[in-house]
Amino acid sequence: MMESGPLTGPVSTDGTAGATHPRSAELSGVPAKPNPAASQSEIGGTFWRRFTFRRPLAALILQRLGLSVGLLFAVSLMIFGGIEALPGDFATTYLGQSATPQAVENIRKDLGLDKPWTERYLSWLGGAVQGDFGTSWASKNSVGEQISKRLGNSLFLAFFAAFVSVPLAVGLGMLAVQFRNRLPDKIINVVSLAAISLPEFFVGYLLIMFFAVKYGVATFPATVYDSMSFTERLSAIALPVATLVLVVLAHMMRMTRAAILNVMSSAYVETAELKGLGMFRIIARHAAPNAVAPVINVIALNLAYLVVGVVVVEVVFVYPGMGQYMVDAVTVRDMPVVQACGLIFAAFYIFLNMAADILAIIANPRLRHPR
Repeated sequence: MMESGPLTGPVSTDGTAGATHPRSAELSGVPAKPNPAASQSEIGGTFWRRFTFRRPLAALILQRLGLSVGLLFAVSLMIFGGIEALPGDFATTYLGQSATPQAVENIRKDLGLDKPWTERYLSWLGGAVQGDFGTSWASKNSVGEQISKRLGNSLFLAFFAAFVSVPLAVGLGMLAVQFRNRLPDKIINVVSLAAISLPEFFVGYLLIMFFAVKYGVATFPATVYDSMSFTERLSAIALPVATLVLVVLAHMMRMTRAAILNVMSSAYVETAELKGLGMFRIIARHAAPNAVAPVINVIALNLAYLVVGVVVVEVVFVYPGMGQYMVDAVTVRDMPVVQACGLIFAAFYIFLNMAADILAIIANPRLRHPR
C-alpha cells in the first residue's frame, strides 16, 4: 500500500520501498541510490572546469563557436517563421487575382505548401546544412547555383570596399590623434560626421549624378559579367565601392581615434613621452597595438555590413549581387531564394562577429580571465 508524504513523495507504509528523496532516505536509514544522470553531468562539469582552467583560450574559442552555431540555428528559425507570417503566398502572386481557388490549391500542393510548417522547416534546414537550398519557384533553377554566382559578385565588391576603407580609416584615425584638437583633426571630424549623416542611397545617387551623368568619367549601371576583364570590372564597380567606402569609413575612423586616445592616457605612454619619443612613434609603436581589440571589433562589424548591407547599394547601381537577387525574389515571393539569401547573410554576419571576438581575445590576454 502506498501513501504520499509532504516532502518525500510517495512512500510505502514500511518507509523503505518508495523512499526516492535523498533526505527521506537519510531519515529512514536507507542510503540513497546514486543517480547515473547526475553522476555523468558532474563528470562532464568537472572535465569542462579542468579544461577551462588548463586551456582558457581554447575554452573561450569553443564557447564562441557553440554560441555562434546556436545563434545561427535561432536565426534560421526566425527567417522561416517570419516568411511564414507574411500575408499571401507565391501561388496567389504567380497566378494573379483572377485565379480560381482550385488552381491556387494545386500550385500550393505542387510546392509542398499544404504540409505542416515544422515538416517544411526541417526539410529546408536539412537541405541547407548540406548546401542544398532547393529550386527557385520562379525560374525553376537551382538556388545554390544562382547564389554562387551572385555571392561571388558581392564578395568582389565588398573586398575592394574593405581594401580601400580599412587602411584609410586606420590611417586617418592615427592622423587625427596626432593632430588632436588642431585643424586636421577638426576637418576629419567634420567630414566624417557629414558622411555618417547621409544614407547610402543618397550618397550613391550623388555620385551617379556627378561622375556618371555630369562628367561621364564613371560607369553606370555597374553591371559585371563573366567575359569582362579585371580592369573592366574594377572600372564598373568604382562608384559602388566609393559609396560603401564613404558609408563605413567615418565609423571605423572615429572608433580608431577614440580607442587610441583611450590608450594615450596610460602611464606607459606618458613614460614614452618623458623619454622624448615622437608622437607618431608613440602612437604607432605603443598606443595602436594596445588599441587593436576595439578596432578589430569595429572593423569586423563594418566588414559584415559590407557583405550584408550592400542590398541598397546593389539596387541603386543595378549590380548583380546577392542583394539585388534577394530583392528580385521578394517582389515575386520566391521564398526558397529569400530564405537562402537571408540565411547566408546571417551566417556571414555571425561568422565575422565571432572572428572579431576571437581575435580580440587573442590580442588582449586580459579578456581570457573576465572578472
